[in-house]
Amino acid sequence: MKHQETIDYFLKIVWQTVANRYNQLVADFGITQSIGYLLINIDEKEGNTVSEVAALLGLKSTSLSRMLTQLEQMDLIYRESNKGDKRSVKIYLTDLGKEKRHLARALVKQFNNYLNAHISEKDKDQLINTLKKINTLTLNFKPE
Repeated sequence: MKHQETIDYFLKIVWQTVANRYNQLVADFGITQSIGYLLINIDEKEGNTVSEVAALLGLKSTSLSRMLTQLEQMDLIYRESNKGDKRSVKIYLTDLGKEKRHLARALVKQFNNYLNAHISEKDKDQLINTLKKINTLTLNFKPE
């Protein structure tokens, strides 16, 4: 089997294309696709713990530290000790972070509306169900 014929090849290529396109589009906002994704997923009122944000991005908490420092320097987030658990830190959006989040969210909606206009509901449902199945199979895979 050629690598260009594997499912994981197409998953990687399509995700790279989407991420690269998002990066091109959000560059006008002064952020990256990953920063936009993080901003979209931070609860505007309650904030999120570092471990929650790490799970959203598929990272370990320690790997997230540099990105959070960068976001603080860009004045997009701020960190506070969690009132309920002093050992953990919560992340909140600044006003600028909320503004960038709004821009990123609007772009995601536009992109998804574009996809929905060009992909039938049946094809979309089939794709989502197939991706869910691939995710489950991936989690259950054990090499022989």
